Amino acid sequence: MKKILALVMFSLAWLLSPSQSLANDTFEPKGPVKLVVPFPPGGGTDAAARLLGEKLSVQWKQQVIIENRSGAQGNIGTAFVSKANGDGLTLLLAHQGVFTVNPFLYKDIGFDALKDFTAVARVTQQPFVLVANPKMPFKTLKELEAYSRSSPGTLSFGSSASGPQLAVEMYKFETKSDLVHVAYKGAGPAVVDVLAGHIDLMVANPASVAQHVQSGKLNALVLFGKEAVQVLPGAPTALAAGYPGLADIVEWYGIAVPASTPQRIVEQLHHDINVALQDPTLQARLRELGLNPALTTQQTFAEQITRDHQRWGQFIMASGVKVEQ
Repeated sequence: MKKILALVMFSLAWLLSPSQSLANDTFEPKGPVKLVVPFPPGGGTDAAARLLGEKLSVQWKQQVIIENRSGAQGNIGTAFVSKANGDGLTLLLAHQGVFTVNPFLYKDIGFDALKDFTAVARVTQQPFVLVANPKMPFKTLKELEAYSRSSPGTLSFGSSASGPQLAVEMYKFETKSDLVHVAYKGAGPAVVDVLAGHIDLMVANPASVAQHVQSGKLNALVLFGKEAVQVLPGAPTALAAGYPGLADIVEWYGIAVPASTPQRIVEQLHHDINVALQDPTLQARLRELGLNPALTTQQTFAEQITRDHQRWGQFIMASGVKVEQ
């Protein structure tokens, strides 16, 4: 009898523990929630934030306001959130490049990516895509490599964030190719310039260029990674293109909050965001944009940030890449 009673008490304790009771506990904001996107409207981060914000507004019965605070390749908006109150009412659309690349490219970014934030939930994970103006005399990555070797310094590529820039920098480092980088404040202006032929290439998330690839106005040379994306079915992955060293490059978007946020609120936010991301309609809308839903645990997401931070730091120091503001 004592053993049965002990087993019952243990079961009750397990069921009532924070990790288990959280399944019935949601975040209950007392007012509007601000979701800060550190990039201009029109790109993948903005699209993902608005789709997620719509779903969370319904769940919380509170308005989720998307606030675009762009500048310095995501540093300005990210620094703003790092100094916000840790009450769960100010969230950050965390970007892979801002968190794991910018700290090694800028002297003072205004925040410490590993100390000033708590990772809440990963939202999407997808490869970067390298696209070219169709007038260029190359259609594959191998042809691009040959052309850039024969005409060093004549080709330009645009990017609007440090993450996609580093994908091409790694390609340059591996192939000894010579491409000139042109920095943009947002994906929109870079798309306009590559369509017009003012720059030859552009690297971005698939959401920014998919419609132009589908219409034939841009050529997708490669997806930097192992994963394909629904909106670019014919685009080769780095493995398929013959560049295994570029197969582990991924871009992720997630939600982060100031480090002062109580763990209880972090757990509630994580739970609610994952509930939202499990919605088939939301998943389908993300995939239609070229963004792959990527639910995971809070711990796994935090570990990924730390791991990517170390990896890109080592590459930047080894390659000598410099930021272009």
